[in-house]
Order: sequence, then C-alpha cells, then structure tokens
Amino acid sequence: MAFRSRREKLRFILSGSACVHPGSVYDAISIRIAEDLGFPLGMFGGSVASLAVLGDPDVTLITLTELAEQMRRMSRAAGLPVLVDADHGYGNALNVRRTVQELETAGAAGLTIEDTLLPAAFGEAKAQLISLEEGVGKMKAALDGRGDPSLVIMGRTGAASITSIDDAIRRAKAYEATGVDALFFTGIKSRAEIEAISSATRLPIVLGGAPDELNDIDYLQGLRVRIALQGHAPIAAATQAVYDVQKALREGRSPKALKGLASAELTSRITRDAEVKARSAALLGLKP
Repeated sequence: MAFRSRREKLRFILSGSACVHPGSVYDAISIRIAEDLGFPLGMFGGSVASLAVLGDPDVTLITLTELAEQMRRMSRAAGLPVLVDADHGYGNALNVRRTVQELETAGAAGLTIEDTLLPAAFGEAKAQLISLEEGVGKMKAALDGRGDPSLVIMGRTGAASITSIDDAIRRAKAYEATGVDALFFTGIKSRAEIEAISSATRLPIVLGGAPDELNDIDYLQGLRVRIALQGHAPIAAATQAVYDVQKALREGRSPKALKGLASAELTSRITRDAEVKARSAALLGLKP
C-alpha cells in the first residue's frame, strides 16, 4: 500500500527503546517544515485541526470529513508519518469504525480513539468519560475497521485527570486486551503516576501534555514511553506572526520594512520549487 512505509516507521518507533518528540503539524506547509527539520513523526492534534480548519476552539465542532480531508492534504505534501487525534471517533462504535476507514485512506500512520464523552453533555462543565464497556467496544470497532494491518491504533484515556489514576490503569488494561497497538495517556501529573501505569501495562506508551518533571526523555524511555508530546507551539507561533504582520500593514508599515518573513530561499524549498521546475521541463518542455 502507498502509505505502508509511513506506518511501519511509526511501528518502528513504538517497538524501539527510545522516546521521541513528534512535530506538531496541521497543514501542508507545517508538515513539510517538520519533515525537512528531521522530525521522525508528526502529531495532528484535535485542537490544531479545529484551529486550522475552522478557526474554532477545541470543542468538537470539526467533522470527520474535514479532519480526514486535512490529513489527506498533508499526506500529499510530505512523506512524514502522522499520528492523528481522532477524538472519540465522531460518535458510537459504528462511527469509530468509519473514522478509522476514512483516516486510513487519508494516509494517517496511526490514530487515537479516546474514552472522553464528546461532545460535552448538556449542563456538564467538567469532562466526563464514557463507560469502560463502551470504551472497549470502541477499541474493538477501531480494530475491526482497519484494512491495512500496519495502521497503528492507539487506545487513549484521560481518566487520570477526570476520575483517578487507578481508573486510568483499569481502562488501559482493558484496552490492551482488545489488541490495540499502544496506549495514549493525558492528564498524567507526576512521576509516581507514570511509573504506576508503566508497571501495570505492557504496551508502548504515548504521553500527552505533562508537567516539567516528566520532560526528561531519558527517564521516560525507561518507562516504555515511546512518544512524548510537546504541545502545539507551532500553530501558536504562526498565529502570532500573522497577527503581527497584518497589524503592522494595517497601521501603515511598508511590506519592505517588515521583519521575520520567510526568505525566498526558504519559501522555494518548502514549496518544492526545484522539483516543480524539473517536472515542468520534463513534462511541459519548459526550460528549467
């Protein structure tokens, strides 16, 4: 399959002994930059997907179609393997199965399915979880929807910050039993918690946002953490840069006086200008 090599690269990371930081990606330009800088993996988070596609906060307004189409655009632009935050799978277990099918054909190397109750329930300000039984059903549906066996399916839980670390472990062990490839945890607050998780489980671990004491990559890899997220600073930086430039132009600054703009060389490299010119010469008879 066209995307199998990308999925095998993600599996190589999960089966290895090192812990890696993924590059946060959200569109064709950001994934090319991450690839050019040598990141081994891209992370397409739900929050950045909502920002990039809708300009909305992360409140589950984006649709599966929109998420998959953005992933498809990134797959075309670069060969970097991408792990996609597929939220709750956009519905019940049957919807989860469809979500896996769509993201697989869009080129995702792997995806996560979480047990948070989404969208938020009426009248409930705090995050809630679906039942363990429903969570298990969603993991089974995700595996059933997978057509390419190399596609990585991760079971994700935020129970550590919603209910308890004991509940997080209970859920993780149940998801392990379904046959998922890795476990993704958010809301981990201390070394004691990640150590308890590592002792109680056997699959590779992916760690979401974590406090400073969990930023030691050497420590994490010893606990079977193979991927540790670093948040989504790139889209925050891009937002600030666009705001500053638009503001300066609106206030009458000359475009030539602006600083911090991408050079012509960088733009040419990111847009693969040399490759396009070579194809134009070969296929259209144009002089390079």
